[in-house]
Amino acid sequence: MKIDNIKDIDGFFKVVDQCKGKVELVTGEGDRLNLKSKLSQYVSMAKIFSNGAIPELELIAHEKEDVDRLINFMMNE
Repeated sequence: MKIDNIKDIDGFFKVVDQCKGKVELVTGEGDRLNLKSKLSQYVSMAKIFSNGAIPELELIAHEKEDVDRLINFMMNE
């Protein structure tokens, strides 16, 4: 799923932490970073955030419940 314009970065990672299964960030090179890992969260923040917001991300959530959770976050942000 592609998501964009995340302004509440802390809230986004709180939602990711609540997910039951794997949530992966797909990089521009096609690599997948496990966003449930704090190290990957810090690495992704350093690479992606240039102005305090995330313009667009491609995520893969492996559990339907997690997809719903992420969509709900994006709709209510």
